Parts: sequence; structure tokens; C-alpha cells
Amino acid sequence: MQFWRKAVLILFLVSCSISAYAIDNPDAPDYVANFLERAKVYEDDIQQTPHTTQGYITAYARYEDFLNDELDSAYNQLMAKLGDEARRALSNSQRQWFRYRDQEFEFIARNWTHASFGSAAVISRGDYRTNIINNRIVQLLRYLQNF
Repeated sequence: MQFWRKAVLILFLVSCSISAYAIDNPDAPDYVANFLERAKVYEDDIQQTPHTTQGYITAYARYEDFLNDELDSAYNQLMAKLGDEARRALSNSQRQWFRYRDQEFEFIARNWTHASFGSAAVISRGDYRTNIINNRIVQLLRYLQNF
């Protein structure tokens, strides 16, 4: 009997924690879906680019520029919704994230070189860099979804 009580309690706690994670403002726009739709244009462009090193460099550079603009927008929208203490915390978090991003970019540049990976290095570097920025945007937009 004791086992079943523990099992039910664990199941209850797990279900509560899962539902608590999913709480957001049902009246807010779906920021993440809207962002992913805008990003798809650039992702499609990468898939359809001429299979040349310069083609990939150009396509990934455009995508990264787009992502940096989206990152700034998501950050500013979220900052506008927060109180003073939360704004300070987010500002600090963003500064730390930029340090993380820069360190990741350095690792990517040093590891995925033409000497080690040939022409595929351009694709790998572009994909890894844009994924890092994309993930931060999605996280900020998920935070924004709560307001």
C-alpha cells in the first residue's frame, strides 16, 4: 500500500511540474511560431543556394544578420515587459550569454577549418553559429510568451 501512495504522489508532482512549465498567456501571439516562420525563408535560402563555398558563406551571413536583428527585437520586447529587478537580471543574463556565444564561436572557428573539414567547414560553421543564436531567440520568445 505504501508503494502505491508514493507512486501516486510522484505521478501527481510530475504532472504538476509539467503543466507549470507550459503556462503562458493564451492571449499573447505565438512569438516562437511567428519567428520560425520568418526564419524559414533564410533556412530555405541556404538549402537552395548554389553549392559553392561563397554561396554558403553569403546565405549563412544573411541568416546570421537576420537572427541578430531578431535577437535584439526579442530581447527589447521582453525587457519592456519586465520590472526593474527582472530587467537587471535579464540584462546580466544576456551579457553572460554573449560571452558564451563568443566562446562557442571561437571554438567553432578553430575546429571547423578548411584544413580539417574541407569545403564542408563553411556549412558546419554557419549551421552551428546560427543554431546558437536561434536557440537564444526561442528561449527569449518563450519567456515573452508569459506576458
